[in-house]
Amino acid sequence: MAERTLTRTRGELTDFLLHHRHKLTPADVGLPVTGRRRTPGLRREEVATLAGVGLTWYTWFEQGRDINVSEDFLLNVARALKLDDAECCHLFLLAHRRPPPSEGYQWQSIPPRVQLLMDDLVARPAYVITMRWDVIAWNATADALFGFAARDREGRNLLRMLFADPELRRRLPAWRTEAPKILTRFRCDLAMAPDDPALTGLINELKGLSPDFRRWWNKPAVGSYMQGVGSVVDTDGKRQEFEHQVLTVDEHRHLWMVVYFAKHGRSPNSGSA
Repeated sequence: MAERTLTRTRGELTDFLLHHRHKLTPADVGLPVTGRRRTPGLRREEVATLAGVGLTWYTWFEQGRDINVSEDFLLNVARALKLDDAECCHLFLLAHRRPPPSEGYQWQSIPPRVQLLMDDLVARPAYVITMRWDVIAWNATADALFGFAARDREGRNLLRMLFADPELRRRLPAWRTEAPKILTRFRCDLAMAPDDPALTGLINELKGLSPDFRRWWNKPAVGSYMQGVGSVVDTDGKRQEFEHQVLTVDEHRHLWMVVYFAKHGRSPNSGSA
């Protein structure tokens, strides 16, 4: 198979930019409508102004000329054209042959149908996490087990809960065995964006909060990993044992759903396994 080069993608890049520029109206981006337009959509100078880039440079970029553009340039153009996460990723692949940096994404919401799916899993705890392991959505069964709703946004980070919440730690009978394995799984996710300031900031914070985190983080990752907490003592004092399945919610925004399955086919409300 022939290699896909930047030369081959320049025509696709032009078509992509023209399509998204033509489908927007001035009203869509908050610009006044002045007179009748000969062509649909936004003008090049309007996109350049909205993106905060030079008109000549944007024109050359749209024409597919052999120029180098920065990540900031592409992100600004993506915002000006109101691209969603999948479209932003496609723009980067056409221009740079790689996806955008993870910090260019928005992490705070999930599609309503994903929440509905989790709510239908009444017998199984389920939640959605980001690459930073922030829990951004959950069902009632997961909330009863981990108390997500009672935590503020910063507190709903699974690693922060695991290493800096002494109350939760008391309810995890296998914490010392499971926590290093969960941390190993986080290292795998970190490999996708090792320089993301949101991730490095969290790591530095946890190093200061938890001697265990600091000690394990400074050692090479070895052995198996876990995708969630395996043993939990619920609010009734009953120990529950779980296995996990991770489902991709949005590959472009790195959102995953973690579903907990009681071992031996027992529901979370059936007592200890």
